[in-house]
Amino acid sequence: MLVLRPIQKTDFDSLKTIAVESGHGFTSLPVDDELLSNKINRSVESFAKSVSKPYDEGYLFVLEDTQTGEIIGTTAIEAAVGMSVPLYHYHLGKTVHHSRTLGVYNTVDILSMCNDYTGSSEICTLFLREGHRQGLAGRFLSRSRFLFMAEHAERFSDTVIAEMRGVSDEHGHSPFWQWLQEHFFSIEFPQADHLVGLGDKVFICELMPKYPIYANLLSPEAQAVIGKVHEKTKPALRLLQKEGFEHRGYVDLFDAGPTVEARLENIRTVRESFKGEVEIVASLPDKLPSLAISNGRLDAFKATFTDQAYLCEAEEKIQLTAEVANALDVTQGELINAFKL
Repeated sequence: MLVLRPIQKTDFDSLKTIAVESGHGFTSLPVDDELLSNKINRSVESFAKSVSKPYDEGYLFVLEDTQTGEIIGTTAIEAAVGMSVPLYHYHLGKTVHHSRTLGVYNTVDILSMCNDYTGSSEICTLFLREGHRQGLAGRFLSRSRFLFMAEHAERFSDTVIAEMRGVSDEHGHSPFWQWLQEHFFSIEFPQADHLVGLGDKVFICELMPKYPIYANLLSPEAQAVIGKVHEKTKPALRLLQKEGFEHRGYVDLFDAGPTVEARLENIRTVRESFKGEVEIVASLPDKLPSLAISNGRLDAFKATFTDQAYLCEAEEKIQLTAEVANALDVTQGELINAFKL
């Protein structure tokens, strides 16, 4: 079975493999041993920490094949972004140039740098290894973190955001960054991207234009990718849109990829989740709809998806086979959470 659980220090090699495979533009997993180790340690500390409101915690999960022990994916949640290191975005707005005398009325798109999402929770670092992207694994990996957030709502903000990877070519070059580089910087996009992944964001304040940028002054190639996602990111964006996430004009400073947002309580998975008592049964009928199920715990959190489970909504019970119960480490009568995939 595939089980989602908090990362452990022994998962370092697997996380590094995923970091290498994720490629350019995946700034939350830089290929750097010290930083990856720090991410794991920070996550372990965050799960163990007593929290009454979110601050700067980071929760990193891995998806494990329990039969082989292989780690096939990862995902993460940042409790409150921008609290210790500023989080920058461009906001795409409009300005009007109007002259009644000349009979001219022009509306122009502008990009203004801001920190509007400071304090928001962020879902991030979603990656499923090649060869495991078929079926329901990707959908489960994306949606199960919302169940964790709902179960531990005191640890997260009411506003949840996701920064989507913007357009870049096979060499990691972004059309949007190329325009910025030409006018304000002298470093390549992969290097800037890498610096952000390392947490070194001082250069943003030092070199980014402080005043709004008129979008129509950008190159046609740069204008064309504002708010657009990388081809490989389109499935992830569609999943979030189905959950109720919306784009409100905020884009990444470097590749202009969209940041989408939703209220935690309005997210589809949170609204449609079901809580019930475990009822362990010998067997269940074939061809049941697949369910994602969580044991509801914190540092001992486990979640999986299976067609060997059944919602008895009238009785407020969730029937499981012994195999599924063992994978989740739950016993008869425990309260668990589920949603239909």
